Amino acid sequence: MALQEDVQAILDRGVGNGDVAGAAAQVVTRDGLLAAAAAGVRSADAAARAGPMTLDTVCWIASMTKAITGAAAMQLVERGELHLDAPASSVLPSLADADVLEGFDDDGQPLVRPARAPITLHHLLTHTSGFGYQYWSETLRRCQRATGTDSMTSGELVTLETPVPALFDPGERWLYGISIDFVGRMVEEVSGRRLDDYLDEHILGPLGMDSTAFSLSDELQARRAVIHTRLPDGSLTVAEAAPSPEPEYLSGGGGLFSTVEDYCRFLQMILGRGSLHGVEVLRPETVDQMTVNHIGDLRVVALPTAMPELTGDAEFFPGAAKTWGLTFQINEEPLPTGRPAGGLMWAGIANSFFWIDMGNQVAGTYISQQLPFADPRSYQLYTDIETATYEYLSSI
Repeated sequence: MALQEDVQAILDRGVGNGDVAGAAAQVVTRDGLLAAAAAGVRSADAAARAGPMTLDTVCWIASMTKAITGAAAMQLVERGELHLDAPASSVLPSLADADVLEGFDDDGQPLVRPARAPITLHHLLTHTSGFGYQYWSETLRRCQRATGTDSMTSGELVTLETPVPALFDPGERWLYGISIDFVGRMVEEVSGRRLDDYLDEHILGPLGMDSTAFSLSDELQARRAVIHTRLPDGSLTVAEAAPSPEPEYLSGGGGLFSTVEDYCRFLQMILGRGSLHGVEVLRPETVDQMTVNHIGDLRVVALPTAMPELTGDAEFFPGAAKTWGLTFQINEEPLPTGRPAGGLMWAGIANSFFWIDMGNQVAGTYISQQLPFADPRSYQLYTDIETATYEYLSSI
């Protein structure tokens, strides 16, 4: 059976079983298309009449934004306007005041101390800055409650004069968090442009990603899928939780909407070592630098949930050693799906996922729109598609 038929069957089965309300997926090579499929609906609310899920359905890609923001930062590194190992406070002065949380006093107030080293762009891009997400840190949630910042989003926290405390010193370990929001602010500061304008001119426009944006036009809004929530009985209900189509803050860590077609253009650019159809977005050597381990002997760790209404415990391929490049997770050993060591991937909190295999020159994107994150039923559809891809490649 051709890969196209396999991927369509996987999505159809997922919708039929109630794993997802709707989902879309695409598998690409550097210059071509191996499979593209969609199934289900944009909204489980029949009264909404949102229409079927299609390849051009606009979805909140959340943390899949991070790789695009990272690419923007690396463009500025190429031009000498940003530097990986210079103190990030030279661009964002508030980072000079970033403290490390040591514990809590008898009144429950945070005990902090100055960091032992400056935070760099390299720390931010590799999630070794010490900054976390409240979704996976009860300590951070306690700190936010004590300081009255528990209702703030990650993006709003980044706009504070003094950032929320780090949970450890820069470079000490890996922890997923708000670091790329700071990177987005750095792109804005050194370019003198709003993040959306910069991305439009330097990444999205050149790659033809016309359906990718922080703010949605009426036309994009008309194609948008809504967010669903998994209920205790396993069913899905509409529960809009995505950013507003007109956000006040442009989150480089999680604010973009996109489609599987658009996002695969970005993945093809990475496969092409910075170029797509003759358009160079990054230099080949820059992509080579982005796609290798940048955290040394540190390892990506499991993320136990602190907010189960938004995310489950999160770890992709438990038991496999995983490191981090410049905005990508890297599997350091072969995976059960067939992806070889050195593959890249990441995800978005509404259960969207992508992978890149530079060696086999193949990549894929799967997007559903539902919470909590790490939903095993939606994630299984993604891994089934990845597995089907490698079975197909081994048969030709």
